[in-house]
Amino acid sequence: MSIHEKIDYVEFPAKDIERVKSFFTKVFNWEFTDYGPEYCAFKNAGLSGGFFKADLVTETKLGSALIVFYSKELEATEEKIINSGGRIEKAIFSFPGGRRFHFCDPNGNEYAVWSDIDSA
Repeated sequence: MSIHEKIDYVEFPAKDIERVKSFFTKVFNWEFTDYGPEYCAFKNAGLSGGFFKADLVTETKLGSALIVFYSKELEATEEKIINSGGRIEKAIFSFPGGRRFHFCDPNGNEYAVWSDIDSA
């Protein structure tokens, strides 16, 4: 059920929809529903959304909003991203309240992962 006047859905550009589906399934266990060759919706992500076919990317240096994931195991999540075809954009760094890193999916969209748990 959607909640009145709250963020309900988010959409991202994707040059290669099949590749982005594979990446987010492997790393974050997302589930996808295809709506033709140029759009897919995702769920099991904390917030529902979709990917649309486009040659654009979301990057903070271009002024895009940053989607930030949470992880209890920051280094393990970083390794899964690398092993699944993602690229680390900013290495793990500390900030007030925790640590985080930025990464790009195989299409070049930028995200971050943070943790409030110290490394082992």
